[in-house]
Amino acid sequence: MQFRKKMIVIGDRVLLQLEDGQDKTKSGLYLPASVREKEKVAMGRVIRVGPGYPIPNPNYTEDEPWSTPKDPMRYIPLQAKEGDYAIFLREQGVEVEFEDQKYLIVPQSAVLMIVRDELAES
Repeated sequence: MQFRKKMIVIGDRVLLQLEDGQDKTKSGLYLPASVREKEKVAMGRVIRVGPGYPIPNPNYTEDEPWSTPKDPMRYIPLQAKEGDYAIFLREQGVEVEFEDQKYLIVPQSAVLMIVRDELAES
């Protein structure tokens, strides 16, 4: 039996892949990693998003822990969507490596702006 790994982002978190080429300035100078890590704002592509902010379930009770909840957990969805291009506060991110790829996990509150490709209606 072979298992396939799946990334699941929790809560209000956004998984980002940093933009390649951020190690080079507009004039063509290559920046060392120590300089890039000091930058406050970074850019990257949104890879995955969490389900959002949880809404408390008014029907939840601990009286019968063996019973299944009547209503599933509900969430307020995030503004960020997979495929968006995000500008975010780098210092609030946590860097992770998954299957030889580096990612950054940030709370949605650290995302300053999103650029989304949309089809123009004619």
